[in-house]
Amino acid sequence: MKGNSEISGFYKLSVEERRKKIMDVVGLSDEEFKAALRIGEADRMIENVIALFQFPMGVATNFQINGKDYLIPMVIEEPSVVAAASNAARIARIGGGFRSVCDEPIMMGQIQINDIRVPFAAKIRVLERKEDILSRANECDPVLVKLGGGALDLETRVIDTKSGPMLVVHLLVNVRDAMGANAVNTMCEAIAPMIGELTEGKPLLRIISNLATHRMARAWATFDKGLLGGEDVVNKIIKAYHFADGDPFRCATHNKGIMNGIDALVIATGNDFRAVEAGAHIYASLGGYHPLTHYEKNENGDLVGSIELPVACGTIGGATSSNPLAKLSLKILGVESAQELACVIASLGLAQNLAALRALSSEGIQRGHMALHARNITVMAGAVGEEIDIVARKMAEEGKVRVDRARDILEEIRRS
Repeated sequence: MKGNSEISGFYKLSVEERRKKIMDVVGLSDEEFKAALRIGEADRMIENVIALFQFPMGVATNFQINGKDYLIPMVIEEPSVVAAASNAARIARIGGGFRSVCDEPIMMGQIQINDIRVPFAAKIRVLERKEDILSRANECDPVLVKLGGGALDLETRVIDTKSGPMLVVHLLVNVRDAMGANAVNTMCEAIAPMIGELTEGKPLLRIISNLATHRMARAWATFDKGLLGGEDVVNKIIKAYHFADGDPFRCATHNKGIMNGIDALVIATGNDFRAVEAGAHIYASLGGYHPLTHYEKNENGDLVGSIELPVACGTIGGATSSNPLAKLSLKILGVESAQELACVIASLGLAQNLAALRALSSEGIQRGHMALHARNITVMAGAVGEEIDIVARKMAEEGKVRVDRARDILEEIRRS
């Protein structure tokens, strides 16, 4: 990035002015910015393609993570999300921005072994031949091994199921800058027959796990109490967090708000948002369903927020390489590795959650959300051009964001 991510009044610019600003800050050419997924490319990505379905793509500003500035591309249809993340990043920036650390990109593959007479002894036999099994796995991907990745270790577990005891073998693979599903699944397929022979059991499933607990991303930031709205707002945010920690019904929405930001970036970069969602929610449910974020006060009364979750993402392979818009997003983001991308993802999730809790704890979530939603309702009512802003503003002021009210206001404007 040639400039920094703190762009004052970005939301006030026209679409074309925003594009030009991003091109200047990031150093993009006209051709790069005009990148688009074409129907022919889509037809090679999935089956039975008939059309392209579009979502809005925005950019969150103000982010500083580990001392580096980021403009974060977000693909999402929900209003207020991008603005909320940008505002939270602005507040965090005053306190030094976000700090983030991420594990090595290690994914886990699972091999299920059934019909074993002596499962605990079989577990030990597998570990005894660990080096031979890892060697066979690494024969599947010499390029990955050459890049410093590959199969690293094995874990074994005996589990009780309705079908009887099963041996589950975990293959741990450093996938470098890929999400890793294809590499891990291929290795699991390759070693399953060998493990079946060693255990005198029958291999069945051989597939990656989306609970990527060896690939954790963590971030934290200090949010100035004055910028948040004072000590009372800080205390309310902490109580709102405690509500989520004590009640799964609230916690589901708390964590959903985190994923608003995370999914938007994961989609923008061509990664598997379903895998990241599944891993995040299962991780949150270990030991009972709890928030992925934590909040506390420091000695100055400022709010300190943190987040911890598994993040399986890549910067190469899959749609990240085949979708031109994913390539554009990665260029705007300017990350150099999958680990760096995971650090940004975690920081964005924390920012999104802080913004939601602040709104809920002070003015209420609907004020900002409905102000933006009013524009959509206005368009549904038939407004065009300057009418959209006039009708939306009037509805927001009245607190009546409804299609019938939009039509009434629109008729009044056109009569006058």
